[in-house]
Amino acid sequence: MAHPELTISTEQQKQLDDSLAQLEGGKPFPYVLGHWEFFGLDFDITPDVLIPRPETELLVEKAIAWLQKFPTKRIIADIGTGSGAIAISIAVNVTDANIFATDISPKALQVAKQNAIKHGVNNKIEFIECDLLPDQSQIANRKSSINLFCANLPYIPTRTLYNLPIYEREPTIALDGGQDGLDLLRRLMKLAPKWISPDSLILLEVEATLGKQTTKLARELFPNANIQLHQDLSGRDRLLEIELP
Repeated sequence: MAHPELTISTEQQKQLDDSLAQLEGGKPFPYVLGHWEFFGLDFDITPDVLIPRPETELLVEKAIAWLQKFPTKRIIADIGTGSGAIAISIAVNVTDANIFATDISPKALQVAKQNAIKHGVNNKIEFIECDLLPDQSQIANRKSSINLFCANLPYIPTRTLYNLPIYEREPTIALDGGQDGLDLLRRLMKLAPKWISPDSLILLEVEATLGKQTTKLARELFPNANIQLHQDLSGRDRLLEIELP
């Protein structure tokens, strides 16, 4: 409509009709496109991964700022990597990053690996299929304890999720946080001390209505840590920062 002078081929018209049919059928626009922008980078996506969202850029910003402040801390874990958006965005902006990224979904890891190759950082990221964290012997490039934990895990309470428009339009496994929304975050925070080094950082994206509950849980599990809850650009609780002494 914006360019009436243009004509499209029969094949292009078919592709357009197919795309419109998918949209009319309820398929989210980014999945129809097959790619989406995050942190200034273009990521390939499929219905096997969550659509990258701008509020998650806050986690990446905090991670990069912390890594720039501490140039000797370069061992990073991205738990529940999905499309690889967090790990890859960090790797592109921190040239000497050493990252391992995990996901329970082999199809999600295929997408993440493809994106790492696309952005030229596949040599910096080791992708591992597991539930949260692997057996430590699985990590080929394990050099020392983790300096930085990043995670955007499923955090929507099950009952809440079933009433949301995104239910069954994006992968449930990447959204369902259990009865109280904290199942995976709770498990990860309990596992982290065995992996993370002193003077390190944990960054966790949280559900906007669960900021206080997640902070309370973190204070119970990390009583000596400096814990902050950050808001996204819309003023909603979004990122839990746990700085270990």
